[in-house]
Amino acid sequence: MTDFSVEANRFQTPDASTLQAGRVVIAVAGGEIIAVAPADTAAAAELRTQSPDHIDLGPDTVLIPGLIDLHIHAPQWQQLGTALDLPVQDWLQTYTFPLEARFTDTAMAEVVYRDLVATLLAHGTTTAVYFASVHEPATVVLAETCAAAGQRAFVGRVAMDHPEATPDWYRDADAATGVLASARSIDAVRAIDAGRGLVEPIITPRFLPACTDQLLSGLGELAETTGTLVQTHCSESDWHHAHALERFGTTDTSALDRFGLLRNRTVLAHGNHITDADIALIADRGAVIGHCPVSNAYFANAVLPVPELLAAGARVGLGTDIGAGVRPGVLQQCHEAVTMSRLRRDGVHAGLSSTERGAPTAAIDTTTAFWLATAGGAEALDLALGVLEPGYRFDAVAIDLDHRHGVIRRHTDLDDDERLFEKVVRLAQTSDIERVWVDGRTVHHR
Repeated sequence: MTDFSVEANRFQTPDASTLQAGRVVIAVAGGEIIAVAPADTAAAAELRTQSPDHIDLGPDTVLIPGLIDLHIHAPQWQQLGTALDLPVQDWLQTYTFPLEARFTDTAMAEVVYRDLVATLLAHGTTTAVYFASVHEPATVVLAETCAAAGQRAFVGRVAMDHPEATPDWYRDADAATGVLASARSIDAVRAIDAGRGLVEPIITPRFLPACTDQLLSGLGELAETTGTLVQTHCSESDWHHAHALERFGTTDTSALDRFGLLRNRTVLAHGNHITDADIALIADRGAVIGHCPVSNAYFANAVLPVPELLAAGARVGLGTDIGAGVRPGVLQQCHEAVTMSRLRRDGVHAGLSSTERGAPTAAIDTTTAFWLATAGGAEALDLALGVLEPGYRFDAVAIDLDHRHGVIRRHTDLDDDERLFEKVVRLAQTSDIERVWVDGRTVHHR
């Protein structure tokens, strides 16, 4: 039995080089897409008549798959757009750890997280992978907020205990304490949304510099025994990459593997300094790079080699890296992923010849970037999302092409589907987003 159907101009990228565009009717039951038909066919007419609720979005609206954000620091929401003047190691100590430490206050967490989740949904972020803080109660608040708002989410209590990289007023007391707190958090998050399964826990060692060997080993064992996903930062900057080489005599990626943390669907934020051997290992383990192009420009000292990762079979998606990522929407990250890849391709040192300063095969296009934000991110997490096809969950975003308060303008004598697609990816803001669904339910309506 169909719950409803939607008729719209659909844009989607089933692979990294293909844009599909066209008007379709999509039938949804129980949150799952059960049928799709071109709008001008008899099959579409039948879907319309069979649906108790038929939603015709009209010619001025396009429908895209829900956007997937692989890397968000929820307690950094209040500093978004600020405090980007220091290298990452100093930024953490000066700005970020003091802010995150305030989340002992669950009342404050409730206010901040409600605003964060509602804002992300308004930007079309239907799936979010969250770092919380070290606090168990506030982590539960974040998970409860996602469940109540209807956002698909992975929520992780941050584990960190290394006395040389974390302040004594913001860290786990020791490795055993951190592992036990993470285990309790897994159970608490799973209990929140057990009926629907939209919100899941994720084990979250902050990054190697912040964790002792004992904590890393314990979290690796916890991942193995509970089957819980893992997320962390990996080779983000020169400093971060050098730390692993000095401390472990190997790269960040290899060290995480030794501790049992490089697993299927492990989300590795950034990864800008990974080696060819790291890429091969990431691909072999089925781990995921969460590419955060905006924050990388501030903290990473390099541009992620996206084409090389994809060519090696590694999984890649996009992340905003709130609060270092400046902007909350994934579409902006699509645009910036293209921009950063062009800078890497052409090089930035005008004092060198054009043959010396760039990487000729480094650029990606808008189609590839949008795939990273949708089907690529979904494949990375093994989720039936990212395209609007039968058998996939109905996570979708309706975007108005000509709203008077929006920024997109359609020029019918110029704009074919490819041009409109580029405008949606590069220009769409909350004023252009008309409606958002997660698992077949409306979670935002302008």
